[in-house]
Amino acid sequence: MHRLSSPTTLVGVDVWDGHDHLGPHEVTWGPHGSGSAPDAVVTELGAVGPSAAFAGLSLIPGLIDTHVHLIGNAGGAASGFLTWPLVTPPTEQVLHGLAHARRALAGGVTTLRDLSADEVQFSLARAVEAGLVEAPRLLAHGMVSMTGGHGDMFVPPGVDPRLRKPTADGVDACRALVRAHARAGATGIKIATSGGLLSDGDKPSWRNHTTAEIDAIVDEAHALGLLVAAHAHTDEGIRIALRAGVDSLEHATQLDGVLAGEVVEAGLPVAPTLLINDAIADGSVPVTAEQQEAARALVVDRDAGFRAAADAGVDFVLGTDANGFHVRFGDQMAELRRMGEVLGWSAARVLEAGTSRAAVAIGRGARAGSESAKPGSGSGSGSGSTVVSASGGPVLGRIAVGAAADFVLLRGRPWLDVDALDPANIVAVVARGRVVAGSLPTA
Repeated sequence: MHRLSSPTTLVGVDVWDGHDHLGPHEVTWGPHGSGSAPDAVVTELGAVGPSAAFAGLSLIPGLIDTHVHLIGNAGGAASGFLTWPLVTPPTEQVLHGLAHARRALAGGVTTLRDLSADEVQFSLARAVEAGLVEAPRLLAHGMVSMTGGHGDMFVPPGVDPRLRKPTADGVDACRALVRAHARAGATGIKIATSGGLLSDGDKPSWRNHTTAEIDAIVDEAHALGLLVAAHAHTDEGIRIALRAGVDSLEHATQLDGVLAGEVVEAGLPVAPTLLINDAIADGSVPVTAEQQEAARALVVDRDAGFRAAADAGVDFVLGTDANGFHVRFGDQMAELRRMGEVLGWSAARVLEAGTSRAAVAIGRGARAGSESAKPGSGSGSGSGSTVVSASGGPVLGRIAVGAAADFVLLRGRPWLDVDALDPANIVAVVARGRVVAGSLPTA
């Protein structure tokens, strides 16, 4: 993958900027920064008349999936979800992770956040940043799990201990594992404040870590500038995560209108992971009877609770829990459409969940007070200065001067009709300023 060497301009394309429909605009993007990493930002954005070349097409920001698991068999196998990582060396796993990432890219996803990363994902993320491979931007969170916790139980108990992922028991060990992940290249930390569905022998109701251990993990992560994402299915798990001061909630399956006020007050984004829990509950993917029963018990009141939470102002964002086995990479638009159904949202609000709001959730939205962060502020021209996110890189999930040049050109108006959010409608995907799928029309 090579750096973008010269500016590119689209004239008269209909733009939705991550917050608002701007109408036909001239959009120019060009190289940004120095070094080997291929990147580009929007340098000019101004209103013009519509172009016949883009009739019926729209330009939206690239999608951001805030919760995935890249490492798994990308070959389409229908079995072996738990055993495949145990019999596949890391050198081979990284190739499957890249295949998954590229499928997401072709589906309009230009940024992924892996929430159970180790040296495989850290290595892949560095290769992406260095421009060695073509894939979405990759943020990788290392997991801190206790012995017998949700993260630990993806490896069956009889497996050689040398094949198990690292765990942490006790306050000092929890701090040490956070530090080890940070040293290895993690961009964040994941914890579990409840049990899970797919880990072997796990139960959603089980506590994970003590209060003191969780406090140590969150404190150490924040001291190192790392966001903390909390896996929490149950209402108790949600309360534990809220009390600990985490930065996002993953699943939050028992969230309801009562808990919603606390989540809104804390300003926490929630990734609802609808498709995967639906699939486990209805048995449309390979799961055990126990897993299906546990999922059914969790989702029976989920939709009504989520709708009440959405009405209360909870900031749900795109997070699929895609692993290539239960949810495919490339299903992100289907997840967004399902969010619209469950949450009762307009098409525009659904689209925000997968772009500008998802960017804020992962620390890549505009800094507070930035003009570029405000709705309707994307028009105008500029010299290419960067709109900086809270993490220091170009803003994602927006089409604005200085924001990252990550776009999807597709047929239809997805901010008016959520059904237009379909990979079949994609005409081109641009990531870091380069066309990585399809092609851009020419006048």
